[in-house]
Amino acid sequence: MLRWRLVSAAVILAALVLLLALDWYLGDARQPGLAALALAPMFVGVALVASREMLSLLPPGHSRIRNWSVYLGVALVIVAPYGSMVLAPQSDDSSLAAPAWLLLALALAVGLVLGGAMLRFRAPGGVAISVATAVFVVTYIGLLGSFLVQLRLFGDNDRGIAALVSVIVVAKLSDVGAYLTGHLMGRHKMAPLLSPGKTIEGAVGGIVFSCLASWLLFAWLIPWWTASNETNTGAIAAIAFGAIVAATGMLGDLAISLLKRDAGQKDSSHLLPGLGGVLDVIDSILTAAPAGYACWALGLVG
Repeated sequence: MLRWRLVSAAVILAALVLLLALDWYLGDARQPGLAALALAPMFVGVALVASREMLSLLPPGHSRIRNWSVYLGVALVIVAPYGSMVLAPQSDDSSLAAPAWLLLALALAVGLVLGGAMLRFRAPGGVAISVATAVFVVTYIGLLGSFLVQLRLFGDNDRGIAALVSVIVVAKLSDVGAYLTGHLMGRHKMAPLLSPGKTIEGAVGGIVFSCLASWLLFAWLIPWWTASNETNTGAIAAIAFGAIVAATGMLGDLAISLLKRDAGQKDSSHLLPGLGGVLDVIDSILTAAPAGYACWALGLVG
């Protein structure tokens, strides 16, 4: 199991690094019109697979809706932040900034879900629950995932890559730290009914790992990457960022564990050997993304 976990993680990491490098190159001054677009297929593809896995975890009542309406709604919400960049890149007086595009896409996604439910309606009973289920998937995967796109679009090309990488790296190193510490030192169960393998010691280890990773990122790697001789992020702010991302990431991990336990499944799917499904890999990143974006947008880090 550990061997397959390491192999799957290595493949995912290599693919992500290549896509980030390509995205940064296209966002360089040589191709400014293509900034951040290389990652768009990855964002959409991962979100669609995660949506499919989440639908499989939900009660059978969701069959009263059209799954395509959920997938299309998720895709629209995920790519919505690109709207202000692609359709109005130089418009200073445009009212359609990224948040406005996101709200419009979310409203359209709800309309698609309702339309799909109307097409599938045959008899009374369970429609409201089905629609609520579909909107939940669109919101959880689409809305939370859109903050990853907004992180990539934050600031200039270099800062956007730095913002996105900071959240992904810190969130996943929190997972690694929790896994290692829990296996070596775990004694006290954190949430035995939701995830029997998670321990309080593991959670503390995950936070320590994430804080250390955040400090290293903002003290050394991000200033080097952005060609800055000094960072605007102090050690305390960097450590706070690590703790915030780790805590919100753990919340996402437990949230998906809740759905899996309710469905009687150990993993969201068996797509990734040793790791489970796509949702099992990105669960912490999804809930950490809004918190990470807030930290960058409010000036705590960066």
